[in-house]
Amino acid sequence: MDIEVASEVIDLILAQAASAHPHECCGILLGHDGCVERALPATNVHPDPSRHFEIDPAALIGAHKAARAGGAQVVGYYHSHPTGLAEPSATDCAMAAGDGRIWAIAADGRVSWWRDRPDGFAALCP
Repeated sequence: MDIEVASEVIDLILAQAASAHPHECCGILLGHDGCVERALPATNVHPDPSRHFEIDPAALIGAHKAARAGGAQVVGYYHSHPTGLAEPSATDCAMAAGDGRIWAIAADGRVSWWRDRPDGFAALCP
């Protein structure tokens, strides 16, 4: 599976992951039809941000409202694994909605891309 990702998106995710370390960063991916045009950083509101992420609900609501008003669509989410691999963890798999959205995971200075499918994550090639 292929997707298009703006280089600025990768740069922003990697910079945010480095800045948030040793906590997980997180945010929202905006774009359309398999094209990630923008990353919108969000606050990680999880009580244990060094091991988990939870995107600030206000940021999610704002992104969906902007999309309904004609802005870029919410195509997925991103987060970092400060001490893990750039692939879905067991926690990611358990928390995933299986809704077809794109997930980007940053670790060790790289970003990997995944589709959240009902039968599990599928790797994407940007």
